[in-house]
Amino acid sequence: MIRPTQVPMREQDPKERIHNFEEVPFGYSPEEAIAEAERCLQCKRAPCIAGCPVQINIPKFIREIREGNFRAAITTIKETNNLPAICGRVCPQETQCQANCTLGKKYEPVAIGRLERFVADWEYANGVEIPVVSDPSGFRVAVVGSGPAGLTCAADLRRLGHEVTIFEALHEPGGVLMYGIPEFRLPKRIVRAEIENLLKMGVELRLNVVVGRTITIDELFHQGYHAVFVGSGAGLPKFLGIPGENLIGIYSANEFLTRVNLMRGYLFPQYDTPVKVGQVVAVVGGGNVAMDAARTALRLGAQRVVVIYRRTEAEMPARREEIHHAKEEGVEFQFLVNPVRFIGDQGKVAGVECIRMVLGEPDESGRRRPIPVPDSNFVVPADTVIVAIGNDPHPLVPRTTPGLQTTPRGTVVADEEGRTTREGVFAGGDIVTGAATVISAMGAGKRAARAIHEYLCARYGKKEG
Repeated sequence: MIRPTQVPMREQDPKERIHNFEEVPFGYSPEEAIAEAERCLQCKRAPCIAGCPVQINIPKFIREIREGNFRAAITTIKETNNLPAICGRVCPQETQCQANCTLGKKYEPVAIGRLERFVADWEYANGVEIPVVSDPSGFRVAVVGSGPAGLTCAADLRRLGHEVTIFEALHEPGGVLMYGIPEFRLPKRIVRAEIENLLKMGVELRLNVVVGRTITIDELFHQGYHAVFVGSGAGLPKFLGIPGENLIGIYSANEFLTRVNLMRGYLFPQYDTPVKVGQVVAVVGGGNVAMDAARTALRLGAQRVVVIYRRTEAEMPARREEIHHAKEEGVEFQFLVNPVRFIGDQGKVAGVECIRMVLGEPDESGRRRPIPVPDSNFVVPADTVIVAIGNDPHPLVPRTTPGLQTTPRGTVVADEEGRTTREGVFAGGDIVTGAATVISAMGAGKRAARAIHEYLCARYGKKEG
């Protein structure tokens, strides 16, 4: 008899976790993982694989868990996924692999993400096996950015025997995994451990190098690199463009989360990164970043946190799990509401004037377009505001790379395999798609690595090593 519901994952109590930055879910025990794995139907067609951007052999790794072969399970995952402990925590499985799960047509789908996290954590507790690297190819590849796309591309290229150097603008690698996602959702020890495994494979890492300023892509080619992968992400925050946006106490989500996560502001005064959070915090936006900012503000001492979103809850792009956790922790939501002005008091933000909205016909995103309701203005009192309405790609790399075509949105033009309009330059992740998910960026990095390998062999001949 198949269990109709997923084996639940134990979590911190909401009343306790809002006072700490420790990870919220505890993960499965071996017994819980085996019980969940036993729910898998082991479909021959395996539609779940089609929903995975990196094409993990999901039925195989779940079968290994069911049989207690945890080492074989993690080996199967790492055939195509270099960051399993990260993906098991932050991937939107519910809209990808689990959305295609056959069992999900009648019952709850198999908890694929939880099982991936389990075997990744098991490996860290029982010894990590570093992937085998092919013989040296004689080719050198530069990777710009150490986020999910860059890390994945670098790992796959290194496994093929290429010499790979990652150039990272910040003082610590990981990209959005380090600066964007809070500790309670993705512990930084996990990110650092995954990157350390990459370095053990022989990938070189250069920090504090701003490609486009410290060095250009043209100069990388002059230094002997045969190809370049651009995975610099989308780190340029968007703003509302309404009156009062320059008042003291208004953050972009990027600044707020970077101060807290990368610069360890949550450990002040142990780390000298003060983050001012008032009594009432308003967060504008409805995605995962907005949920991260709202939940972080609670943990930093806010007495009340209100999320302002211009559509209904059904249209929110945030994961259902993140919305659920935010509600459990006491975050309030104002739906069908849009800011029109920030109200100040002696140069500091004191409130958000909003207007109520109704939903009209669908727009280009497929969601119904919000339309203002005349004369429905009201004020949400707030002494801190965090704007979390998305990000654009930073223009530095495209502007300093002749022949690299961009779209009107500022994204780099590239095909499905990451080939750009400049020979030898490939790109993938948010710099191409705009802000998206970790796993989609990883998929782009993986496809680009294959294309780079093919390009090197075709352009320069067979392996030189």
